Amino acid sequence: MARRSVAGGAIAGAASRVRFAPTSNNLLVSSWDSGLRLYDADRNTLRFKAESDPALLDCCFEDESAALACCSDGSVRRYDLHSVSQDSVGLHEDVVFCVEYSQTTGQIVTGSLDRKLQLWDTKTRNVSPTGMITFDSDVSSLSVCGMYISVAAARNVYFYDMRNLTGPVKAKFSPLEYHIQCLQSSLEWNGYVAGSVDGVVVLNYLDDVVDGNMGYAFRCHPNSRNGRSNLVKINCIAIHPCKKIFVTGDDGGYAIAWDAQSKKKLLELPSYSGRVASMAYNHSGQLLAVAHNYYHEADTMVEEHRIFIEALDDFKRKPHLVKDPSNQT
Repeated sequence: MARRSVAGGAIAGAASRVRFAPTSNNLLVSSWDSGLRLYDADRNTLRFKAESDPALLDCCFEDESAALACCSDGSVRRYDLHSVSQDSVGLHEDVVFCVEYSQTTGQIVTGSLDRKLQLWDTKTRNVSPTGMITFDSDVSSLSVCGMYISVAAARNVYFYDMRNLTGPVKAKFSPLEYHIQCLQSSLEWNGYVAGSVDGVVVLNYLDDVVDGNMGYAFRCHPNSRNGRSNLVKINCIAIHPCKKIFVTGDDGGYAIAWDAQSKKKLLELPSYSGRVASMAYNHSGQLLAVAHNYYHEADTMVEEHRIFIEALDDFKRKPHLVKDPSNQT
């Protein structure tokens, strides 16, 4: 396993999301400094940068030439990665917290603090949503797999078929005691992994028979070395595209890979000095991008915001850290 920082240095603002492109190792990064950046992870270069007024809270690829981002002013924006142009493709009444794109239907899916899930058609470019669902709580996270949308609101997860939004296909009332912070679903698994603000992770399946035998919940980042269990928020989850493996990242700087079937820890990456804000696998599952945001201690900056690339060639090998010679800070 080797670790290197993207573009050899720090980024200006705390990253809100990292996403690998569908078929390449281009890496998209949205950040709180209102910047959207595109890196070539192979060449370790910055290929694209666009700025806007509001903070960007999430981003995703439409395809290799276009990207989407959701903003603190309620807008949803589309970026042409060749011309560096951008335009608004949707609008919520409050902060938009999450955005996904369906390759199957060509629709943008967004979740907001206005408690609405909305769908937008990229073909018609109509700023009015083509579908809308209102929840009792804020939409904290969502994930799209094929025709299905997984939505986290408060402690619950709802599954919707984009062909019929009149009601959820299934609602999973998770055993979590606190609100869900992050959610990732898998079409291959026919289920999802969700992390809560108190450090508990739950894995559930759509099939009730399978779920009864294989679904489970556990506290993955207990941080109890001092004899007490601290509530450390799970900020992000990344599911391996080819294996039944997922990685969790938390506020304490820990990123841990888990075997979904054996329910065992595979490895713990060398810890980061700040919070692990976002993670993403590339299309082959050989690279893991990790957004590390610094925190303050007694009004002192501990670390700069950085994006790291972890080369995970073998999960069973003992992890070690390889320094990037271009990054000596």
